[in-house]
Amino acid sequence: MHLPQKALWALLATSVMSTAASAETILRYSDHQPLDQMRTTFLKEVLFPAIEQESNGRLKIEDHWDGELAAPYDALGAVSEGAVTDIATAVPEYTADSLPLHQIFKSFPVGPTGDAQVSFFREVYAEVLEFSEELADNNVIPIFLGTGYPVAFFSAEPLASLDEIGGTTWRSASFWHLDFLRNIGAESVRIPWGQQVYDAFAARTLDGLMVNVDSGYNLKVYEQAPHVLVSQELWLGHLYPVVMNLDTWNGLSQEDKAAIQRAAETAYAALGAEMDRSYDAQLKDLEKLGATVRRLDETEIEAFSTASRYLDVQTGWVSEQESSGASNAGLVVEKVSTIMRHAMD
Repeated sequence: MHLPQKALWALLATSVMSTAASAETILRYSDHQPLDQMRTTFLKEVLFPAIEQESNGRLKIEDHWDGELAAPYDALGAVSEGAVTDIATAVPEYTADSLPLHQIFKSFPVGPTGDAQVSFFREVYAEVLEFSEELADNNVIPIFLGTGYPVAFFSAEPLASLDEIGGTTWRSASFWHLDFLRNIGAESVRIPWGQQVYDAFAARTLDGLMVNVDSGYNLKVYEQAPHVLVSQELWLGHLYPVVMNLDTWNGLSQEDKAAIQRAAETAYAALGAEMDRSYDAQLKDLEKLGATVRRLDETEIEAFSTASRYLDVQTGWVSEQESSGASNAGLVVEKVSTIMRHAMD
């Protein structure tokens, strides 16, 4: 039986389309934040399109935002199991028991910014294998390292300098920063985020918040605490690893793995400049909204770093980790400290 030429071409086209469709892999992505944030927008507009482009359309990202698939504290477990999502941003601070070594980054009060911050985290993951091993122990692998914004001090009353924090009451969500605040003479408190914070400001039992500048901006902290001291070098050390289920990763072809890695390179090349641009834009917006914003100078930053006694805090944390069986904690702190010193030279 001989088919007409048009029919042969139609069969061929159908076969090609069927093969392409069968080769397409849909990867579900989960994020706890809404899509209108700088970090989430960057993933949506830069990283994910790059993955699809580098894979020639073989990989498609099905993105879900604002905790639709997994709440913040459940993200690591969800991607580790792989039933609900294949990829997620898993914030280490939310799962300190599962990712103890990843808490180290916040133990440094001062750190690199922009492109230098991106390079710092990449160098750490390349040279300090304990971090990737810790993720692998949770059945995930990092495919992209998202960076966070620096710390800002939002005060209810005018604050001429950080020295004036002594004798007042400040909130932070980070156990590192609670120690830093105590060491500079403040009473540090851990109040659950929400109405309790606003009630504490209204009752004058809370004087300020030590929080990343974007949270202060997005959550309108400036309405209660409009006096802001900030510096890019007060870097917070907030890391947003985009991790993939390890079984899903192992199931990809080498070609697709390489495509994801190339896409990450594209995103890294753009991330530092976008962080700098967005940081400056947020400070300008804070001022437009009525906040008083002052950037700390180098002398003030050095004084805060010294007064925080962060080295003593690190030593205490290492002792606690070693008592809990994490015998490599001290070595990892040393490795990260060396890379940090080079990054700040």
